[in-house]
Amino acid sequence: MRLSQMLFVTLREDPAEAEIPSHKLLLRAGYIRRIASGVYAYLPLLLRVLNKVSAIVREEMNATGAQECLLPQLQPADLWQESGRWDTYTKAEGIMFSLVDRREQKMGLGPTHEEVITAVAREMIRSYRQLPLHLYQIQTKFRDEIRPRFGLMRGREFIMKDGYSFHTDAESLKQTYDEMYRAYSTILRRCGLAFRAVEADSGAIGGSGSTEFMVLADAGEDEVLYTEDGQYAANVEKAVSQPPEAVASPFTTFETLETPNTPTIQTLADFLNCSPTQIVKNVLYQVAYDNGKTVLVLVSIRGDQDVNEVKLQNELVKLAPQYGATAVLALMVPDGEAQAKWATKPLPLGYMAPNLGDDYIQAGLAGIEPKFLRLVDETAVDLTHFVTGSNQSGYHTVGGNWNRDFPKPKITVDVRKAQAGDRALHDPSQTLQTARGIEIGHIFQLGTKYSTALGATYTNEAGEENPLVMGCYGVGVSRLAQAAVEQSYDKDGIVWPIAIAPYQAIVVVPNIGDATQMAAAEQLYQDLNAAGIETLLDDRDERAGVKFKDSELIGIPFRIVTGRSLKEGKVEVVKRATKASQDLALADVVPTLQGWIHEALTQ
Repeated sequence: MRLSQMLFVTLREDPAEAEIPSHKLLLRAGYIRRIASGVYAYLPLLLRVLNKVSAIVREEMNATGAQECLLPQLQPADLWQESGRWDTYTKAEGIMFSLVDRREQKMGLGPTHEEVITAVAREMIRSYRQLPLHLYQIQTKFRDEIRPRFGLMRGREFIMKDGYSFHTDAESLKQTYDEMYRAYSTILRRCGLAFRAVEADSGAIGGSGSTEFMVLADAGEDEVLYTEDGQYAANVEKAVSQPPEAVASPFTTFETLETPNTPTIQTLADFLNCSPTQIVKNVLYQVAYDNGKTVLVLVSIRGDQDVNEVKLQNELVKLAPQYGATAVLALMVPDGEAQAKWATKPLPLGYMAPNLGDDYIQAGLAGIEPKFLRLVDETAVDLTHFVTGSNQSGYHTVGGNWNRDFPKPKITVDVRKAQAGDRALHDPSQTLQTARGIEIGHIFQLGTKYSTALGATYTNEAGEENPLVMGCYGVGVSRLAQAAVEQSYDKDGIVWPIAIAPYQAIVVVPNIGDATQMAAAEQLYQDLNAAGIETLLDDRDERAGVKFKDSELIGIPFRIVTGRSLKEGKVEVVKRATKASQDLALADVVPTLQGWIHEALTQ
């Protein structure tokens, strides 16, 4: 492709809308253009990257025996109502675009395709002889993000590969799950990315277990906790660890003390000259269940620990049946406006005790549970002579004990957030380290969640009907492309891994008015492309400096310059990643680049 004929416009300044380096660079280098919030046009350069990523994904999926299909983006609400996820996706998480067609039927634009693929399996799979079966697709997904940001990282329209497998039992599922673990690792290695596979929470997808594949980058939205021995890695939402040992309390007598201006754990610990590990803090949450009921939740946890809200939500889902519900629609820390709807009087925020009275909740309010749901985290359950609130602003109690001074909550949970520096469960001599990551892939062991809900069964060897056992596997194709930029750039622009670069080489003509330079460039352009090296020709009527800057900005791995060295029958060849340059004889350019590219792709 000749740049003079290409839709190619670069920007010298960072766009105001862009927040992270990869977003800025993709906009500046002419790879994407914003059409609406979270919606981008993929321009010719980026489409080539996406096609290369998709080709790698297809090759690795096909190598496992998975079959490619294409499922509808427009999905009927009744399928999602069968699975029980319609309200979760349109009301609670609110990420599904929903609409009503001219026949007054509710429809949704697919954020994911578990329901659709299960409906297909329900119609077409009859016997164990058809299993296992693995189908996948690469297509556009839609999610109505509350706050679209970071370009393709968190958009409302994006390209994704999603796959779904069907099995007779958990053992067969585990084999495919492990196969996908290896395939995803290979995909990311082939794309030239540094990554880490981590344990993850299954979230709204559900299932018994899942693994995320994180591309390591400082701007990653996710925190990964891992050990140096390589034996443990998990998303912080899922991570477990041993907390630091609690310090023995110096308080032996239970009493209430005036503690002015101590609404935080640190201010309280400083005021009382005690360790945060001796404090029980009580955190208030408001949970909305899918049956319209709202429950106020009081979590007692050790003062030096924080509540992991993903773990808390999972516990609240388990407790849903006692409130006549099945799912959590929303979980929040109630602000003043929310409290005003149910509180009888101002709450002693920062000074609450585990026995905060139920009389703070107005009696008889429709949809509001009249009593607090009280939970105690494992870190606080064995504390003695602890410090906690008094339910009176400006005062705390010291020397408290469970079941003497405060009733111990009947429900003990593990909802603490693991953090860097904690001891590992598998080896206490290992401490958790932290890194930032961008989630690129996620694989799930779904089990029978969807097949049971939608009635998708198979007949076993004994003629018995059983629900299909399922797995699902996703890779964000467009997100992977931007993650590659976030992981590899410098002050001058993008540094693409060779495997997914839009072009592998660019021939730059410093002066298109020089017939010798143009002739050499034209010949190199033809020879490189004929040899299978994807090459751009910068034949624009621009200054040489502009062309050099643009070639670095767009990140093409190798630049060939037909400049002064032509007098000696040579051209300058520059490696984008290292900026190392050397003069090569014209005849050596093609074989040299072929060798470099082969080496990069076979590492």
